[in-house]
Amino acid sequence: MFVLAKGGEPLMPCHPARARELLAKGRAVVARQAPFAIRLRDRSLADSEIDGVQLRVDPGSKGTGLCLTDERKEAARGGPTVTVRRGLVSAELQHRGDQIHRCMQQRAGYRRRRRSDNCRYRARRSANRTYREGWLPPSLRHRVDTTVSTVRRLCRYAPVAEIHIESVAFDMHVMSVGKPLHGVEYQQGLLAGTDVREYLRELWSRTCAYCGTAGVALNIDHIRPRSHGGSDRVSNLVLACVGCNQAKGSRSIEEFLAHDPARLAEILSHTKAPLRDAAAVNATRQQLTDSLGVLGVPVHTWSGRGTKGNRNAMRLTKTHTLDALCVGPLDHEQGDVIVRVPHQIHVIKATGRGSYARTTPDRFGFPRLQRPRAKLHHGFITGDLVRAIMPSGRWKGTWTGRVSVRTRGQHSLTTSAGRFNVLHRNLRLLQRADGYAYASKKETPKIS
Repeated sequence: MFVLAKGGEPLMPCHPARARELLAKGRAVVARQAPFAIRLRDRSLADSEIDGVQLRVDPGSKGTGLCLTDERKEAARGGPTVTVRRGLVSAELQHRGDQIHRCMQQRAGYRRRRRSDNCRYRARRSANRTYREGWLPPSLRHRVDTTVSTVRRLCRYAPVAEIHIESVAFDMHVMSVGKPLHGVEYQQGLLAGTDVREYLRELWSRTCAYCGTAGVALNIDHIRPRSHGGSDRVSNLVLACVGCNQAKGSRSIEEFLAHDPARLAEILSHTKAPLRDAAAVNATRQQLTDSLGVLGVPVHTWSGRGTKGNRNAMRLTKTHTLDALCVGPLDHEQGDVIVRVPHQIHVIKATGRGSYARTTPDRFGFPRLQRPRAKLHHGFITGDLVRAIMPSGRWKGTWTGRVSVRTRGQHSLTTSAGRFNVLHRNLRLLQRADGYAYASKKETPKIS
């Protein structure tokens, strides 16, 4: 648990049992609900001994692992001095870059429809406009900003002395080919000496991949539709006749070829996983390191090979939080070891702070209802952590959860037992919404 001094300065984290003891004796008060932190009432920073902790970060595309560790030098019995690393607090930050990407695509579709219908619309921007140095798309900028924001918050609740981050550059060409490349092989890609259409003609023998028809006009079709997240990668393209192309539409390949399992298996054997996640990590790794450097804490970068070696030596499963625990050098031949793995993970999910849209559209993009301009209704904002005291009815009792506000004051409360309506007079604010949702889950550290 996070511990703060009487003046609000961060102290060394403590065990949950110790935190309960301090709260029961009245020596501490709750400073924050999520992540849970207590503030001592009888000890200042000058009266405390602080060794400092290390914050280790394992960046990812959909999630980022963070782990606070305590690393000390200890003399082994009859041997050299070894490094002993203990995991104190683990957290998994879940990004919403995919949600931002889908919302921007939806907004572009709305604008495209208004232009085609000759409705009032914003003038189309030129495609060759310039961007400032270091610009990133909103879905990628979000990954950098939320990681830096979470690291800054952890530095506010724990005495972080060093930040260790895994900096990995994925070789996209090797990943697309599926084998190691050397020298001139990097200049001989899948489409070397040909183009996409001719490559697909040779691959599918100038026949429709869905029905096998030959001698007809063939179109290029996406196996996984772009509306469902499919990419323009060659492995996601096939040749299809006009009838099959129109019949498939935006349906999944599994649904369209459910009647022909053999042909479905053949098509899926040519597909490859998209490289979108690897590209996102490559695009944000340098900016993430530079952004963490302005926090005033020394930042050290390490390779993914060292993280993998530490994880295999400790026989740990591959998760973001365990990878974060293994970031940084450990000499296992000399006896360096990880002696403690946090068994509970703080799950931090980025939820955003609402929408800028003035109306709520239907599924066709037409405005369905108007949204209120104010976010604060009867003293509460959507996402606030509250305690509800229900005097009667089915939900009689005391409940804690996140609230979704309504203008009339009959708010909706989401708890672990369900969701129900509650009047604003029966709510007590515990913590303001900060754009994140907090939960916890168990860690499975050992390889089975």
